[in-house]
Amino acid sequence: MTGKLQGKVAIITGGNSGIGESTAHLFAEEGAKVAIMARREKEGRAVQQAIEAKGGTAEFIQCDVTITSDIEQAVKRTVDLFGSIDVLFNNAGGAGPERFPEESREHWDYVLAQNLNGVFDMCTSVWPHMVNGGGGSIVNMSSGAAVMAHTPFLKSILGRSPVPASYSVSKAGVDAFTRWAAGEGGEVNIRVNGVRPGQILTPLTDVDGKGEHALKPLFDMIQITPGTGYPEDVAKAVLFLACDDSKFVTGDFIHIDGGLPIKL
Repeated sequence: MTGKLQGKVAIITGGNSGIGESTAHLFAEEGAKVAIMARREKEGRAVQQAIEAKGGTAEFIQCDVTITSDIEQAVKRTVDLFGSIDVLFNNAGGAGPERFPEESREHWDYVLAQNLNGVFDMCTSVWPHMVNGGGGSIVNMSSGAAVMAHTPFLKSILGRSPVPASYSVSKAGVDAFTRWAAGEGGEVNIRVNGVRPGQILTPLTDVDGKGEHALKPLFDMIQITPGTGYPEDVAKAVLFLACDDSKFVTGDFIHIDGGLPIKL
């Protein structure tokens, strides 16, 4: 590796599996000290140990991004351990089974708490440390769902809407906050960007355990490049946005989706 994050301290939420896990490994290989934040300790410790076994530096810190006090304590723990924060990858999030108009307010609130409020709270806690350190890079997890709609035909392929209304709205909110925060960050050398994955196969999206994305029938209809993407594909885009290779990029988004021509 080339040491693109040598000497940097990085926080990765949802770092215990899938895209977060792959990004944690890649960051560590590039020289970063990685704080792996997630709810499930067993999986998080396993990622930490795997990184350490390869000579990297990582620490699992239990954190539920829907709980503001968890975030504040986890960020403090990171600074206590490593002394600073240079990179934040807001990766944690999820969707859920309910669909509009039957989607409950409780479901709506929980999805927004994971995907949007958690991003806001994490950025709020990390921001002063980045300012004190002379700057940093924040990468937020968005989705193609933030900029896409679906037709009755596409809906018929799956038998229901591809994602909950709350998921699309939360990711559109992440996009808006990313642009807003980038404007604030220009004055203090903090860059804020986002990634929008598409058909990426992870333990979360392989819901049936068949080695296929849960929305594969839909992606097969709307994707230019055939096949499936993998967590490593997203991790490489996040690394680009986290390191100085993208020092003149802020307020922008990288699509890792095989090409989706139905973006609105």
